[in-house]
Amino acid sequence: MKVEREYQVKQIVDYDIKGKMKAEIQELLNECFGDGYPDDRIYFKQIPHFRYLVHNEDQRLVGHVGVDYRVMKLEGEPINVLGVIDLCVSKGSRSLGIGSQLLFELERFCNGRNIDFLLLFADDPSLYKRNGFQSVSNQCTWMKINDQNQTTRGIGTETINQLMIKPIGTKKWSSGQLDMLGYLY
Repeated sequence: MKVEREYQVKQIVDYDIKGKMKAEIQELLNECFGDGYPDDRIYFKQIPHFRYLVHNEDQRLVGHVGVDYRVMKLEGEPINVLGVIDLCVSKGSRSLGIGSQLLFELERFCNGRNIDFLLLFADDPSLYKRNGFQSVSNQCTWMKINDQNQTTRGIGTETINQLMIKPIGTKKWSSGQLDMLGYLY
């Protein structure tokens, strides 16, 4: 399903977010993720590199996704990953194709760039599967961050089953060790 024409998708880098825009993002994240999301910031563990925002015809923010670009190591080989963070759509705007449009914008962004995979963690994989993502299960290593006071807690290692990927380049995904070389989205 396509997003209706009156919706505007805008890419913005995080260092340009302030004032009213910051408040709107915070409100949407709180609506979508509830009490578990920090009240004092617009990111959960780390600031994304940029975001896509979707506004409706009334200029109200109705969709959001954060993006993190980094290298990871899959079975000891480097892969370039575009991480999908906090994709959400306001309750009143769901089932209109906005989530799929955000994923389409991410994939379009990847065209011609040095990106091997889109990667995300999903409690509910249905939207992502409809958009060509596949569930994978890897033994992962990452930097653990205390969500509340933003301190490093150490290194985490476990098999993560909520991991989803979408190949962008020619590299193949394997079920081996994934070193995230940073925090867990």
